[in-house]
Amino acid sequence: QVELVESGGGSVQAGGSLRLSCGASGLISGRMYCMGWFRQSPGKEREGIATIASLGGATNYADSVKGRFAISQDTANKIVDLQMNSLKPDDTAMYYCAARYGYDCVFSTSMYAYWGQGTQVTVSS
Repeated sequence: QVELVESGGGSVQAGGSLRLSCGASGLISGRMYCMGWFRQSPGKEREGIATIASLGGATNYADSVKGRFAISQDTANKIVDLQMNSLKPDDTAMYYCAARYGYDCVFSTSMYAYWGQGTQVTVSS
């Protein structure tokens, strides 16, 4: 059974930084998987913002965070981090870590079978 646990959320002023971390347990070693960060604001759909492939480390970013956020991984310990810089009030949301087996690290939420409980990020102006 795969379990994902996020940490690192909190409150910050606009322009500040936060680092989120996601620890995964239960992922089968030797199988390629994708891990991603998604976020959801009240009244909005959950959106993918960054993904990373376990093999090779290819990354993918949403336009809204490109150049400000960076996803990284420690495959040995199955940890994925999201460094968030130059935060804006629009970044305020619940942030979720997700994982899926496969090669295509898409942003589609329906493709991800495993989800964490989420961690809140609040950016004040």
